[in-house]
Amino acid sequence: MKIKSILVSQPAPNESSPYLEMAKKEKIKIDFRPFIHVEGVDNKELRTQKIDLSHYTGIIFTSKNAIDHYFRLAEEMRFSVPDSMRYICQSEAVANYLQKHIIYRKRKISFGEKNFADLAPLFKKYPSEKYLIPTSDVMSPDIPVTLDKANIDWTRSIMYRTVCSDLSDINIEDYDMLVFFSPQGIRSLFQNFENFKQGKTKIGVFGTTTQSAAEESGLVVNVMAPTKENPSMTMAIEKYIRGLGK
Repeated sequence: MKIKSILVSQPAPNESSPYLEMAKKEKIKIDFRPFIHVEGVDNKELRTQKIDLSHYTGIIFTSKNAIDHYFRLAEEMRFSVPDSMRYICQSEAVANYLQKHIIYRKRKISFGEKNFADLAPLFKKYPSEKYLIPTSDVMSPDIPVTLDKANIDWTRSIMYRTVCSDLSDINIEDYDMLVFFSPQGIRSLFQNFENFKQGKTKIGVFGTTTQSAAEESGLVVNVMAPTKENPSMTMAIEKYIRGLGK
């Protein structure tokens, strides 16, 4: 079966996206639609978690969402984040995003390479801080493992939730391939389309946790990334499409 249309469960990219190049090259239609979105908790809910922002001397940020919701709640609770706060960020991109909220050069900021486990040397370097980690309602299992192994004082706070978007205006059967990037995206598919049957629809997934969620839901995964041969989703899809044409 030839792939003529793909639905990517993410926001539309900018003009230089490899997806748009692929669409042109392979003569296929690619639509973008986020299957999930983020909603922040309010300060009342934060208090039910028994979180007092003034009790922490360090913050661990894993994403831009975590940064935005931490500073939003700090403002709502009239908590002035001290200049002495230590920031440990999962990546340089996350660390750079702090500039949206603080004067970057005046703060104690460190960051890892890419994965959360890469932060272990930083926790070893700064073991005496009392750390808060703002997260969504879904947290990667390797995060508590790394933090506990580091033997530091840390507390998790759920500051935002990942919820399923309303996709009722979409005819899911119009697409030959659906592409997912998180287990929540898979959950949203079945929440929005209760009677969805895969049939001839091809499924592309990014990451092993998304793959597991898809397979647990009874889906057959046709395209997988990242792999050694296909580090990006677009490379994996393109290779699959070309394979079908042989």
